[in-house]
Amino acid sequence: MKAYQIRIELTGSDPLIWRRVVMPADATFNRLHDVIQTVTNFQGGYPHTYHLFEFDLPDDAIIVTNDEEAYQEHQHFKKNREAIKAKMRDVPPEFASIQEARLQELEKTVRKPAGIKIDTYLEKYGQLSYIYDYGDYWQFLVTLKAVKDDYHYGYPTLIDGAGTAPPEDVGGLPGYDEFLRIYHDENHPDHEHMKAWAKEQMFREYDPEFINEELKSIMYKKTEWDQIT
Repeated sequence: MKAYQIRIELTGSDPLIWRRVVMPADATFNRLHDVIQTVTNFQGGYPHTYHLFEFDLPDDAIIVTNDEEAYQEHQHFKKNREAIKAKMRDVPPEFASIQEARLQELEKTVRKPAGIKIDTYLEKYGQLSYIYDYGDYWQFLVTLKAVKDDYHYGYPTLIDGAGTAPPEDVGGLPGYDEFLRIYHDENHPDHEHMKAWAKEQMFREYDPEFINEELKSIMYKKTEWDQIT
């Protein structure tokens, strides 16, 4: 079956945290979100909704997000576009540029991730931007490395990677650096507390075998068992 080999990188991580995954084509953006969550230490994949996330498709002026408020705001804007635009433009000149920037944001189409598939956009862009958790603000780059036609599994597979991913709610990259410093320092007064907290957050060192077992639950195509030897 058709599949995509993608590279997932956590932007700004040093050393770089990255994963290489093969996933069947015909996946929704929700499925791609699930894959990213599963190959990291985040907990917002199916069936959980832990934090808001979004994919940005700038050339098509589309935002794909699970942010229901943003989706409803866009629906309201579509129904009342001219009235809203007239009201927003009726401002003093010093505020005009701010309102125009806001209008450009409102003009973007907001799509729900379960209702739009990745194929067209992944192949068109080659790279997709993914933001998870607007508080910690994790930024990922998803890069298409290859299109395959000989993949036989109905679920994604991790084939390479490096670096242990951060746990939920650690405070972004600066917080993760501090977390690691304490977590690995047995002499630090907060070491045991940090270990206990990490366990609560389901934090684990990078473990490809464990990740691949978890990825099997993201089954959205039929495995071609007759093609597997």
